Amino acid sequence: MRVVLLSLFFVAVSFSAAQNKPDAPPPITPRQIAAGLKKMSQPEAQKTLHDQVVRLFGRQNLTQGRAPAKIEATTVAWAIIDPKPARVVQQDGTLIGEMIALGDDGLQVLVTQMPNFTQTGYRVESEGMPHLVGTVHVEHYDYTADSLPQKNVPQGKLEKFVWKTSAVFPDTVRDVTVYLPAGFKPGEETCLMVWQDGSRHVDPNGSSRASVVFDNLIHKKEMPRTVGVFIDPGRMKKQPPGAKAANRGFEYDSIGDAYSRFLIDEILPEVEKRYQTKFRSQPEAWAIAGGSSGGICSFTVAWERPDKFRKVLSWVGSFVDLKGGHVYPSLIRLTERKPIRIYLLDGENDIDNKFGNWPIANKQMAAALKYMNYDFRIDWTQCFHGSKGMAPNLPEALRWLWRDVK
Repeated sequence: MRVVLLSLFFVAVSFSAAQNKPDAPPPITPRQIAAGLKKMSQPEAQKTLHDQVVRLFGRQNLTQGRAPAKIEATTVAWAIIDPKPARVVQQDGTLIGEMIALGDDGLQVLVTQMPNFTQTGYRVESEGMPHLVGTVHVEHYDYTADSLPQKNVPQGKLEKFVWKTSAVFPDTVRDVTVYLPAGFKPGEETCLMVWQDGSRHVDPNGSSRASVVFDNLIHKKEMPRTVGVFIDPGRMKKQPPGAKAANRGFEYDSIGDAYSRFLIDEILPEVEKRYQTKFRSQPEAWAIAGGSSGGICSFTVAWERPDKFRKVLSWVGSFVDLKGGHVYPSLIRLTERKPIRIYLLDGENDIDNKFGNWPIANKQMAAALKYMNYDFRIDWTQCFHGSKGMAPNLPEALRWLWRDVK
């Protein structure tokens, strides 16, 4: 029995290693599936496409009806393994398309174009029986060159540490990623920009690609040399690594000075100590950014501590009644104007639920800022909730925020 178990263990390890080989080809994309379907008359091409689709969706997911649609730009792909002919319909029964058989094991696929900036509920069914229900959000933007790596632009360095000893938010643990601009030297005076939900925004292959934008704009002298501090929200210590941060809503949506104290008293001194950074003393050289709850968090920090932070980048900001943040438009109108510059971005497809209407809340913020003659800007898009709408606008937003600092 022990020999059998050991054999199974080594088989599993070998399989896992094979799956994670660094030279393994990337998964097929919806557009590539559509191109492959045009070559179905070639048996070898059909088999290759079959195997690639199974790898993309996962055989177990396909057989159990748990393989949600895959989206690439405005191209959407569905797949299922079922012996009976299947199709994809909208929630009201309107046909999206009949699925195409791809092999003898019941694998079927459908690839189609969907209108941009739409949300469509769907179900995959065979003989009138639903096997999979879901929703596709189609939201596509093209990046400008400033969000893409450039050959002649030196790259900054990304360093990471884990913060476990917060006094402001006890019993939490979080990852912090620090962007050091290309050629950074210990002791160099730089500007500072703090980001909430940091890991995903600093990822050069993610949606925001903030580190790539920093590289390009700093190289072109369209923003000053800046150290970026990208902070993840706190996980409770009992949570496993990678789990959704349980403390995020409390940290980000609460109004008051707790998060600003967390930054100023804990995280920024740690960054200075670890990497020998030296942030410029002028508050105009300190910026803070975030989306959704991270957006209202960023505004709260500058609102509480304009002596430190005077630049705010907020997209799809949650200025609604999650933890009292809906009061900001009134507070702005009733409080003496503070020396803060604010960039806002939102869109007509943002959230509307029991806590409030995000598009209306951001328009109310803009109206209050205008009334009080703040230095602000709001860019209005068709975006849904998330960072996709902000990503292509990030270079221009940073140019606008940093326009007075060299």
